[in-house]
Amino acid sequence: MVQGMEGYQFQNWALTYSSSPELYFQPTSIEEVRQILELARQRGKKVKVVGGGHSPSDIACTEDFMIRMDKMNKVLEVDKKKRQAMVEAGIFLCDLNEELARHGLAMSNLGAVAEVAAAGVIGTGTHNTGIEHGILPTQVVALTLMTAGGEILKCSDFLNEEIFQAARLHLGSLGVILDLTIQCVPAFRLHELQFPSTLTEVLDNLDFHMKKSEYFRFLWFPHTENVRVIYQDLTDKPVQNTSSWFWGYAVGYHLLEFLLWVSTFLPRMVPWINQIFFSLLSSGRDERVDCSHRIFTYECLFKQHVQDWAIPMGKTKEALLQLKAWLENTQTVVAHFPVEVRFARGDNILLSPCFQRDSCYMNIIMYRPYGKEVPRDQYWAAYEEIMQNVGGRPHWAKAHSCTRKDFQRMYPGFQKFCSIREQLDPTGMFLNSYLEKVFF
Repeated sequence: MVQGMEGYQFQNWALTYSSSPELYFQPTSIEEVRQILELARQRGKKVKVVGGGHSPSDIACTEDFMIRMDKMNKVLEVDKKKRQAMVEAGIFLCDLNEELARHGLAMSNLGAVAEVAAAGVIGTGTHNTGIEHGILPTQVVALTLMTAGGEILKCSDFLNEEIFQAARLHLGSLGVILDLTIQCVPAFRLHELQFPSTLTEVLDNLDFHMKKSEYFRFLWFPHTENVRVIYQDLTDKPVQNTSSWFWGYAVGYHLLEFLLWVSTFLPRMVPWINQIFFSLLSSGRDERVDCSHRIFTYECLFKQHVQDWAIPMGKTKEALLQLKAWLENTQTVVAHFPVEVRFARGDNILLSPCFQRDSCYMNIIMYRPYGKEVPRDQYWAAYEEIMQNVGGRPHWAKAHSCTRKDFQRMYPGFQKFCSIREQLDPTGMFLNSYLEKVFF
């Protein structure tokens, strides 16, 4: 019988949420997963599966049973002809990227963080940018799920299709994902070009920028007009990286964290910090070439609070200008840089923020220098109101204030997902406090 650990303390990466599960499990086989669920049924316990713990919310927290799938982390099969890889749910993308490269393959798009589990990535709808590319769950072509009752379901576009469209963004609420099959592409290198611009120029020429670069995103520095444009495109050029430790870490990490800490005592420093760091680090033109996964992933700096909503593509300019105007008119609030703006293609995944529409993701951030909390409630509330008013949907991994009533309005497929969840988990084994706010 599989044994659980007592006394385990879970904390997410940002150290903003924690919980103390009664028992903590790291199964090594499907049979051990089945035993854990059987024990939970016998004792009337909830079960929460956790991946890399990077979600900046309490979506992974529980006081009952916690399962970490990191010992079920193998690449099970690589089909080079179909360019597909079948992997266990607990494999981290950083390991998967290296394994795929050995087979001459890669994922077509990746989020910023690679130390995340494959099943967790699809569980919360991780995304990157590129209007020809969907969120990461759109790369999944099949998966295997164990339900609360111990039943194993194979799901794809051709098998248990409705469950598949729910399970590709499952919130950890449908069961335990055991494995998934990812549609890959031939391994490729990316040429990244970064250059300065202004908010007015970028917003007035969004269509041009999106057509100009396959993976286009931009960073706005609040309290300024400054923007850093980032293009990433396929290339045959050799690897080239001229990044500097001094500018990237001594200045871009350590000096920035110190100054943001000082600004907790003198908040009006923040606009100055935003301007100075744009001038120091983002006012020039920079290029690099590397394999795709090393370009897609990047440093998230120090601990932080974030919000990230997907809004209809056509509302990008309106929403960002509203946020800028609100900050200009609310002198008591300061906002850290950057506001990161990315784009994603629409899909048919029931709880995808991009369900049935091409979308713009608008991410705001407030850092916690040396772990110190910073005021953010007023900024967060104004941002959420703007996002709601333009038809936004929150990123599922992020902390937000939405409830079932909001999600019923936002998602045409919400009730269908709820019906599937109730069918697969009638007793609510996989619920926690985060999910109870979503579904009840």
